Amino acid sequence: MIDAFATTTVYAAERALMAELAEGELMERAVAGLAALVRIRLQERGSRRVVALVGPGNNGADALYAVAALAADGFLAGAVLRDGQVHAGALAAAAAAGVVLVSTGTPTTDRATTDRATTDRAATDLISEADIILDGILGIGGRPGVPDAAVPWVAAIPDTAYVIAVDLPSGADPAGEVGDPDGVFADETVTFSVPKPVHLLPATEPACGLLTVIDIGLELSADPPAVRRLERRDVPALWPRPTPRDDKYSRGVVGIVAGSEKYTGAAVLAVTAAANAGAGMIRYVGPPTPEALVRAAVPEAVPGPGRVHAWVLGPGLEVGVPDAMGAPHLEVARHAWASDLPVVVDAGALELVRGPRSAPTLLTPHAGECARLLTRLAGRGEVTRAEVTAYPLRAARELADRTGATVLLKGAWTLVVPPGDGPVFSQCDAPAWLATAGAGDVLAGIAGTLLAAGLDPSVAGALGALVHGLAAETANPGGPVRALMLADALPRTIAALLRQS
Repeated sequence: MIDAFATTTVYAAERALMAELAEGELMERAVAGLAALVRIRLQERGSRRVVALVGPGNNGADALYAVAALAADGFLAGAVLRDGQVHAGALAAAAAAGVVLVSTGTPTTDRATTDRATTDRAATDLISEADIILDGILGIGGRPGVPDAAVPWVAAIPDTAYVIAVDLPSGADPAGEVGDPDGVFADETVTFSVPKPVHLLPATEPACGLLTVIDIGLELSADPPAVRRLERRDVPALWPRPTPRDDKYSRGVVGIVAGSEKYTGAAVLAVTAAANAGAGMIRYVGPPTPEALVRAAVPEAVPGPGRVHAWVLGPGLEVGVPDAMGAPHLEVARHAWASDLPVVVDAGALELVRGPRSAPTLLTPHAGECARLLTRLAGRGEVTRAEVTAYPLRAARELADRTGATVLLKGAWTLVVPPGDGPVFSQCDAPAWLATAGAGDVLAGIAGTLLAAGLDPSVAGALGALVHGLAAETANPGGPVRALMLADALPRTIAALLRQS
């Protein structure tokens, strides 16, 4: 599992460690690790020129000290910086090592303006010749957006350069909630001791590239993470496995209310996914045509309501326009929503959500459905899909707090957000081919199976999203995936993951 910690937590850990170390030792550790990594990348690429973009904070100092070390090793090293805004010790070390230094700043006279234009050109020329760019403009204490003075530096980065960001790509929000399309897009981000939210959340992770964590000795094991990501190796410990003493009831009975006369296939997909994910028993409730299809496709599913451990409500369900044949199963859905049993609420059943629910609940909207829910519940005017897409964590967190439910916001990054202050899961495991009709129905069936087995909604959502994404790759590596192929790939995907243990 990857745990990312809030910047306030990281700063507190750094202060505690610095109190135990000699002055400057923590920075020395960071610089040594950073310089070693950049040296490896230079050697791998057969490159000689590295240029640091240096800001006023510790990240700028790290970058400047690192290029000083590389210059001492014989590499061609340069740095672009702002007058009077650089760590003095790092600047002295760089100058002593022979780093080419170009300083820019704000002119105060006509002559200074002319000189400044010359240095600005020198800065962009130096940057444009680099094989590797070391981005130390901003750190995890910075605000989103590149400072105006550094905008020309970022624009001058050549497409051929390998960009390494120190802690985060400049311009990205350290909290991971806001991206910057005009900021640095790194090929690799080097961070120290632990990841931060910026490295795992959808607004900013694309700008980070490969994430490399360098241990400098921080201790954060006692502190709760802000963001988590499940990995393949976590599945054996979390996935419910039967023992010789189990039977179909003890393994978990999941009830599924899904499908309509218009959307008949959703029921088949959700029920197939639940069966293939390992549900002990499935009770299916739906109108006649979907029921007939489910009977044929998944004969082990039991038609009709009965005792269950968790419900899946909504795939293919039409709540707003029930016909005469559909009405009975809608009553079952409403009764399940009003019960104290765990529920997964997907697609059409999201129309049932009118306020908080105290029992364990996992809502699984996509961005458009999340926007409609917030419009209905927030009472502040229309919330658009574009707003949810631009600020997905903010939207999911508000929906979780308004409903008391865990929210699984579907997308290229799947966010699983509990109400309150608990860690957010951010999963990014699926190929782009999974953006296809019916994939959400399969995910609902998987999550319902995990809830019925007793998992917490957050873990069920994150674990379901991980396996859902991996099964898509198993179904047809590198190519198109139908939702039914995805559901059919679940048993062998899960078995392969469990064999890791």
